[in-house]
Amino acid sequence: MLIALREVHDSDLPVFFRQMNDPEALHMAAFTHKDPTDRDAFEAHWRKIRASHDVVRTILGDGDVVGSAAVYGEPGEREVTYWVDRAYWGQGVATAALRALLAEVRDRPLYGRAAADNTGSRRVLEKCGFEMSARARGFAAARGEEIDEVVLHLAH
Repeated sequence: MLIALREVHDSDLPVFFRQMNDPEALHMAAFTHKDPTDRDAFEAHWRKIRASHDVVRTILGDGDVVGSAAVYGEPGEREVTYWVDRAYWGQGVATAALRALLAEVRDRPLYGRAAADNTGSRRVLEKCGFEMSARARGFAAARGEEIDEVVLHLAH
């Protein structure tokens, strides 16, 4: 599958909304919005993201929208995030998309976070050169409880 990144188009947002409401994906992501089914909050969030100076991209797999990837935050504290449709998990999509994003965004250091039990996301970050730097605990809205989280960093 050919993975590419491009600017986010308005037509991507309904796809993202559907992807970000998959119950299994929400559980794995864990640290999500309080109510992912709130369409107005979703659209307000995306308006804010698209108006910011953050780097936000749509992930295409063979030309189809399969997810999103972004680098956001203040210099020195910037983080990566990505969301891939569950139908494409385990196919290298997130790794290829994150590598493409890292080639585009040269800022370092960068950080990545994942629920401690989300081994897939942790592997994606490690394959892209991120190294474990801390453990934390935080409230995971998608799970309704406090859970363990891993923090990884990319120094160069």
